Amino acid sequence: MKKKALSLLLAAAMTAAMLAGCGSDNSAAADGSASAESADASAGDAADAGSADAAASDRVYNIGICQLLEHPALDEATKGFQEALTDLLGENVNFDLQNAQGEQANCATICTQFVTDNVDLILANATAPLQSAAAATNTIPILGTSITDYATALDLSDWSGATGTNVSGTSDLAPLDEQENMLLELFPDVQKVGILYCSAEPNSKYQAEVIEGCLEEDGIAYEEYTAADSNEIQSVVTTACDSCDVLYIPTDNTMAGSTELINNVALPAGVPIIAGEEGICAGCGVATLSISYYDIGYKAGEMAYDILVNGADVSTMQIEYAPQVTKEYNAAICEELGVEIPDGYTAIATEE
Repeated sequence: MKKKALSLLLAAAMTAAMLAGCGSDNSAAADGSASAESADASAGDAADAGSADAAASDRVYNIGICQLLEHPALDEATKGFQEALTDLLGENVNFDLQNAQGEQANCATICTQFVTDNVDLILANATAPLQSAAAATNTIPILGTSITDYATALDLSDWSGATGTNVSGTSDLAPLDEQENMLLELFPDVQKVGILYCSAEPNSKYQAEVIEGCLEEDGIAYEEYTAADSNEIQSVVTTACDSCDVLYIPTDNTMAGSTELINNVALPAGVPIIAGEEGICAGCGVATLSISYYDIGYKAGEMAYDILVNGADVSTMQIEYAPQVTKEYNAAICEELGVEIPDGYTAIATEE
């Protein structure tokens, strides 16, 4: 009887041990299953994160470009801007390039449409587009280029080099005191300088005032001759040539679009012109201290990338300037007027 009871106890103990062992195996299997599910979930999260990163890198940025008119200088600035962003973003950028044909009203219409289209950034090429873009939106980032003086263009009284608004960009202002030095270098016997610009362009007025200050310091007489639009240019240039022996034309979009007309008056009259930029000089000037409009456009493109991709705050971005200036001359007009160009000048390339 005792042996039978002992046998029953041993059998019960062995059964319990076996059941405990089976319980441990099931628990481990459950833990393994849970771990696998957790790993799968983590892998899924990583895949989702990778997909999100890929989606971000594939984003296409839409840029609205408002250019005041077709002109070699403005064209080069736009080209530089587009090439900079294409270099940096590849195919992930679209440009909507609109030409305002020299009309302020067209600038306003174009910029308003950009806002309606909710573009990612606006490039304003010249003063009138910049003013129109700034009036159209205070949220979409705006970059200007081919702007002489942002404080004048935007009527900023407290100027620190950054606008404090949704506007920044690049300037086409060359050193005006050096331009006046060039005028005196080429025409040391000048008696009176006629300063010719469009009265509708505030940046031109700004340049004229700076040049006038330089001329006053050197004791050179001067007089302003302004045209409200292209229709008045011929008569204004004729009047200026009758009373001045040298003309100075600052960076001015209206004058830049009428260089052939200006040349047809000034060249027969034998009156040389010092120009504020290469495009005007190529059309009617003898010499200029010029910047590269391509360079300032390219720099604006780099600024755009910094805003769009790196999250830079446009309101704190300093206005950028051309990295270098070049003394240039118009060989054909210099030859016809008998103007001798000293060393250190580069002939402006002309189309054959």
